[in-house]
Amino acid sequence: MKLNLDCIPCFLRQALQASRFSGLDVKAQENVLREVMEILLRENWSKTPPELAHIVHAVVRRRAGGDPYASVKKESNARALELYPKMKSIVESSPDPLKTAVKLAIAGNIIDFGALEKFDLERTVKDVLARELDRDDYPLFRKAIEEGSTILYFADNAGEIVFDRLLLETILSMKEMEITFVVKVGPIINDATLEDAREVGLDRIVGEFRFVSNGEVGVERNSPEVRKWVEGHDVVVSKGQGNYEGLSEFEGIFYMLMVKCPVIAADMGAKVGDIVLMYR
Repeated sequence: MKLNLDCIPCFLRQALQASRFSGLDVKAQENVLREVMEILLRENWSKTPPELAHIVHAVVRRRAGGDPYASVKKESNARALELYPKMKSIVESSPDPLKTAVKLAIAGNIIDFGALEKFDLERTVKDVLARELDRDDYPLFRKAIEEGSTILYFADNAGEIVFDRLLLETILSMKEMEITFVVKVGPIINDATLEDAREVGLDRIVGEFRFVSNGEVGVERNSPEVRKWVEGHDVVVSKGQGNYEGLSEFEGIFYMLMVKCPVIAADMGAKVGDIVLMYR
């Protein structure tokens, strides 16, 4: 997905939010914004939004001396794990456990500090369970699961990955499948890393972990290497807006997300607030 001009002020908003999460004083926050603006002025705007976001957030991590989102990620994992028993019970008592698990996985995508300043997780779960999907390729998804033997799953955020775990457990209760789970190689915003995945128990069901860039190390999502990953699996799931931005030029992917950004909405032919399972 190509950069939209609306992404530029969004990068500045994210940089300011991350600076505040880091506890930087007002002068330090100003210095972050000035450096980010200088970088954005000289960078090539033909890059994808995630590629520029990587550069922006690297500035904050360097000036803050660490991960600005470390504490909120742990809080998100802990809160989602508290909800896990209730969510698992909802799935197991559902007439269609797989579809219910899909909807819960999409509801978990509300845990997004890149797109949102605040959110209500429990209210979102309740709302999504009561709704139909706005873009609904669930029949195709179920067929792909029934016929496939391997899953490549691009994770999005800490906390959200508890909901992803529940979906993967539901799939494994239906049949045996090999799961490859993709996380960030290092910290950026509240995106999930291997540490987060282990913290919520995903290492007990995932066969292999792979890693995409946080802007400092790792492979970019729109790279030839990642294309090979996509082509080498029967079912490919992309969670969230950032993965949609980075993977949308590839074919054969199921996108699961809550639409929180008008730029994403326009590209998908959706509306802000839509809950989406879309196959492209």
